[in-house]
Amino acid sequence: MKPLKQLSSSEVRQMFLEFFKEHGHKVEPSAPLVPVDDPTLLWINSGVATMKKYFDGSVVPENPRLTSSQKSIRTNDIENVGKTARHHTLFEMLGNFSVGDYFKKEVIPWAWELLTDDQWFGFDEDRLYITVYPKDKETRALWEKIGIAPDHIIEDEDNFWDIGQGPSGPDSEIFYDRGQEMNNLAADDPESYPGGENERYLEIWNIVFSQYNHTPEDTYEPLPHKNIDTGMGLERVVSIFQQAQTNFETDLFLPLIKQTETLSDEKQYGDNVVDDVAFKVIADHIRAITFAIGDGALPSNVGRGYVIRRLIRRAVVNGKKLGINEPFLFKMVTTVGQIMQSYYPEVSKNADYIAAVIQSEEQRFNATLNDGLALLNQAMQETRQQQETQMSGKTAFKLYDTYGFPVELTREYANDEGLTIDEAGFKDEMQQQQNRARNARSNDKSMGVQNDLWTEFKENSNYVGYETLTVADAKVIGIAQKGAIVDEAKVSDIPVEVIFEQTPFYAEMGGQVADTGLVINNHGETVGTVTDVQHAPNGQNLHSIQLSKSLKKGARYQLVVDRSRHLKIEKNHTATHLLDQALRNVLGGHTQQAGSLVEQHYLRFDFNHFGSVTQADLDRVEQMVNEQIWREIPLKTVETDLESAKDMGAIALFSEKYGDVVRVVKIGDFNTEFCGGDHVSNTNEIGLFKIVSEGGVGAGVRRIEAVTASNAYELLHARENLLNQTAAVLKAPQVKEVPHKVESLQDELKQMQRQNESLQAKIAAQQAQDVFSNVQKTSQGSLIAQQVQVAGMDQMRQLADSWRAKQLSDVLVLATANDDKVNMLVAVSESKVKAGIKAGDIIKAIAPAIGGGGGGRPNLAQAGGKKPAGIETALKQAAEFLNA
Repeated sequence: MKPLKQLSSSEVRQMFLEFFKEHGHKVEPSAPLVPVDDPTLLWINSGVATMKKYFDGSVVPENPRLTSSQKSIRTNDIENVGKTARHHTLFEMLGNFSVGDYFKKEVIPWAWELLTDDQWFGFDEDRLYITVYPKDKETRALWEKIGIAPDHIIEDEDNFWDIGQGPSGPDSEIFYDRGQEMNNLAADDPESYPGGENERYLEIWNIVFSQYNHTPEDTYEPLPHKNIDTGMGLERVVSIFQQAQTNFETDLFLPLIKQTETLSDEKQYGDNVVDDVAFKVIADHIRAITFAIGDGALPSNVGRGYVIRRLIRRAVVNGKKLGINEPFLFKMVTTVGQIMQSYYPEVSKNADYIAAVIQSEEQRFNATLNDGLALLNQAMQETRQQQETQMSGKTAFKLYDTYGFPVELTREYANDEGLTIDEAGFKDEMQQQQNRARNARSNDKSMGVQNDLWTEFKENSNYVGYETLTVADAKVIGIAQKGAIVDEAKVSDIPVEVIFEQTPFYAEMGGQVADTGLVINNHGETVGTVTDVQHAPNGQNLHSIQLSKSLKKGARYQLVVDRSRHLKIEKNHTATHLLDQALRNVLGGHTQQAGSLVEQHYLRFDFNHFGSVTQADLDRVEQMVNEQIWREIPLKTVETDLESAKDMGAIALFSEKYGDVVRVVKIGDFNTEFCGGDHVSNTNEIGLFKIVSEGGVGAGVRRIEAVTASNAYELLHARENLLNQTAAVLKAPQVKEVPHKVESLQDELKQMQRQNESLQAKIAAQQAQDVFSNVQKTSQGSLIAQQVQVAGMDQMRQLADSWRAKQLSDVLVLATANDDKVNMLVAVSESKVKAGIKAGDIIKAIAPAIGGGGGGRPNLAQAGGKKPAGIETALKQAAEFLNA
């Protein structure tokens, strides 16, 4: 039997990628966890999630053979993390992909070579088992052809990959036999087989043979191009090489567990099963938290931010189980960076920023955690007082959802008190939340049906818009109308899609909107209007044209871009680069672009930033941008290879994929960025830059909207007019006196408000003499019940304070009406509260008369309503309540 190689996680990852690189695959970098232009996903949750545009045909890759090690997040079964050997929130998926290139005959021998050849993984062949789809005879035959024993091939009906509409097909799973000594079941247990629920046979690889389109009509049609999609869990494979009982005893997690031991001072990993779960949860969650924040997500109450906040809180609560009672997770970021340094150096680079975000969230959670514990103790006390043994599922869910308490923690606390929780009620609340989240998610399909309309169109189309905005003799090389390729397009209400041999029209990309303009024939007649330009699957500029005359393939036309609109877009695009750099300079290097829109009349720039942006910082940013405009800096564009561009210090967007040749835009010594867009030749063409607004648009994402040139002038001119109008209203001789005039008016207003409050207090005092003189006797004590004329609830509380201080009756009921709204207050003396009379009971009984409801403490309650005519009835009902 072959001995196992001893490989680190870095070596396993690199070996996988290197193997497929040698077999002609392009190594794709791990994409950010935050999906780019994909509203169907909260997180990147698999390797194939980043390849959807290739598989659905919307983009044709430069190389149809791709491989990657993709970091992914899944939290659908978070409750199992730490309790099983292999559940994780963050994991890496190794994969190789074929987009219409190779298929079963190639991928199966390659998989066997990687797994068994001594140059690569070198696994013992006898330890490998394969599952196949029963109807997929070809796949079984191929496995047998490479020498796998028939009893190591298992047919399983579940071996068909299908997520609904889109690519689907049979798959083949590969299992590694770790030996009975690693099993958690007896050898003769019914589940002790490859594919069963056991720890002996470990699934390490799934190869999907994507050969059908699952259509909207629920049929399975052959794909125009068959694809291969595979997934191998890095953590699982590493556990084999390192002979670890679980994934947590590998070099991906063990350093984090050891660090947690030092932070605990009380607990050691391996001493106690319950404590071990806490160690594992912390090690798992800090990895996910670190990478998610590093990729631009931040804690919040919604979406991805909610997931991060939940992970942080679960980890903190588990830290308390281990005796860690102060912020500690932020200290572990550096360790995560060290573990992942070989493939993810950006974690260590951004460690200080990531740690600061986590530490702030941990500190904030301390108060919340105490509130949660108080709610839990109150709920348990009320359950016992009601002589019940089961806590409300709604309360358990509130602890889980609002305070971050895992349900198992609530269950554990309840069990210590001899109580249980309503599990069904908890699950019902959880289901309702999931339904709300599902309804809020985009209805777009996760992967579209493959469309090959333009996939095979590979003729070259040259964009010349950097040099000219007019092409006199552009040949039509491709036309599509109503979903079909045609040789001639007729006039229609629906725009046609056209590709020209060369074009001055910019295709929307990188936040810059597409150019618009005209198509003109050789008679000088307008054939159509270009309304939009996008990229075809093979990269050509694909024009949407609203035709006014027919258009033919092979014919030549004049293409004219709307020059005025284009020049305004250029100014805004260059200003966006200046703004990006200014934000980095003022707020810090952690600031990253999170999206942009460069339009004709304004620019919009989204960026990651933890916390708000002060007005002083915004002023500095705006000033810095304008200084570069006034420096009259010439712009320089360079086309070079990727590495040379990085050596130049060019800023790259982590979310973008770059080819072998890249375009770099340099603005003097101020800014250097990768960019394929259009720009001014000198910053002085921008003229003026003005920020219009700044604010938060999501968890950790801020947005600035700004204008330039004539739009900036128009904005400032409009504001100047408003200021002049304000000065005229205030009768200020000069605009500069407006602030002083406003301050004077504010002082006068405050003085009048104080005088008004003083008069109201005097009126209330006078009313008190009249109100408190009318005391009724009831069977449960004395009562004062009166309608008063006061400003609102605050003054009624003042009357109640005076009543209580003078002990004028046992119960006080007051009501006032203002603008068809009623405020009502009930106060009860302490002696009567002890006798069982509660203000809340009284207010609930009488509030319906005023068309409202209310509540409060036993000694003081209040209500609001919309029926002033019901006040007299309500006051009478108060006496009736006390006489009952």
